[in-house]
Amino acid sequence: MGRTVYWVNVSLDGYIELSSDDHVAEVGDLAEAAPPEWARIDEQVYGSFNEQLRGLALMIEGRVTYEMLELHWPGAANDPSLPAHLREFGRIWTEMPKVMVSRTRSEADHNTRVVGGDDAIEQLAALRDETDGAIGVGGATLATQLLEAGLLDELLLYVHPAVLGTGRPMFDRLRTPVLSDLLDARDFDNGVSLRRYSVGRSQT
Repeated sequence: MGRTVYWVNVSLDGYIELSSDDHVAEVGDLAEAAPPEWARIDEQVYGSFNEQLRGLALMIEGRVTYEMLELHWPGAANDPSLPAHLREFGRIWTEMPKVMVSRTRSEADHNTRVVGGDDAIEQLAALRDETDGAIGVGGATLATQLLEAGLLDELLLYVHPAVLGTGRPMFDRLRTPVLSDLLDARDFDNGVSLRRYSVGRSQT
């Protein structure tokens, strides 16, 4: 059985977005995926991203997260104008097996299958059971649904030295507090910290 890992950039006060267009930059007449301005994502942090991504057996993403990544990374994979660490991220993401969870799309490219409908969480539970290794999870709505279903195993948090005060939290809602144990920690030169936690039983 695999283990699901919610991977996210987060502020010191627990927010992952300041606004809905946090991750999109306007380049001429085009929109491209981009880190939010408050996040410090440099070559060293991208190196860690690439290491973590290579270690996944599968990536499960909500539609909004998938479409944000789809906007830029397949083209970035072979873009000679980009530095090597960005091309590497693009290649890994594009080639790895992925699942997009969506009620509105039925098809996707880049080694991606689509899961949707009223039984989407049950389908993801079956995928978790049959997968050997780590399964990345992208998207707060999806992570919340997996947590509520008892299907979220770990948190992989890149904590950035910023206090946003408002925005999109890591989870949409929590019915009860969730206990966690620190599994791994690393500090980067630019002030970002990587923290990996187990997701334990809910506190009663």
